[in-house]
Amino acid sequence: MSDFGKVAVLFGGTSAEREISLKSGSRVLAALRSQGVDAHAFDPAERKLDELAGFDRAFIALHGRHGEDGTIQGALELMHIPYTGSGVMASAVGMDKWRTKLLWRSVGLPIPEFVMLDATSDFAAVEAQLGLPLFVKPACEGSSIGVTKVRQAGELHVAYLEAAKHDPLVIAEKGVLGGEYTASILGDEALPIIKIEPATDFYDYEAKYFRDDTAYRCPCGLPEARELDIRAQALEAFRVLGCRGWGRVDFLMDEAGNAYMLEVNTSPGMTDHSLVPMAARVAGISYEALVMRVLSLATLG
Repeated sequence: MSDFGKVAVLFGGTSAEREISLKSGSRVLAALRSQGVDAHAFDPAERKLDELAGFDRAFIALHGRHGEDGTIQGALELMHIPYTGSGVMASAVGMDKWRTKLLWRSVGLPIPEFVMLDATSDFAAVEAQLGLPLFVKPACEGSSIGVTKVRQAGELHVAYLEAAKHDPLVIAEKGVLGGEYTASILGDEALPIIKIEPATDFYDYEAKYFRDDTAYRCPCGLPEARELDIRAQALEAFRVLGCRGWGRVDFLMDEAGNAYMLEVNTSPGMTDHSLVPMAARVAGISYEALVMRVLSLATLG
């Protein structure tokens, strides 16, 4: 048996990403148990948090609100239960794409041009400023929920209304169309970069979790020196937000080969379609070894 004590695997939850969290958590739970860990399923949507008393450690496989945004992290801090992933502040900031962009921009990290939208915005002016296509997204959702690709003039207002259903903070972002990539972070290391090639128009919810025609390239095809440079940049982006343990930094490339940091995931997916396990596998780390490493990095504060 492992020396981690009694471990709660937190998954499910109440966010719009519940379905994916259930997939992630069930795989994590099975992997931990296969390695001799005394791991137990814990769904905060079905159990009171005070039932976590008596657990020695928590593996957070929750995604989205109340799982990835610092709230569950704060509860675990108060209960003195070490947990996986980033702390309260980094989780809260990382969930907020707008404030993440502000921090990254403040230290000189490249990000796509963006405009914050509200009901009074001059939508035609924003379309003209950012150019088309552009993307509209809720600031505090994940898994591409509420995201629209605006292709034609006049479509921005409808896209805004869709995003605003999910969050009052809505971002319009310049389309950067040279490729979608992600850099997984494990401890102090950025793992091999994955290039994502969706068969759909962009990497939406279906492409992420359910379609089998999304292509993942790892090695990603970038020259080695360039990949190492971007991996270092992704690690810096991760650290600037105060993130720790493990996570994922998504970025875009333009046609000229410039990289733009897009967002951070502080509780990444661990499903059979997920990216961190793919990158780990290329780095020679099995799924079981990955979850054990993540669990070993659990901490407080």
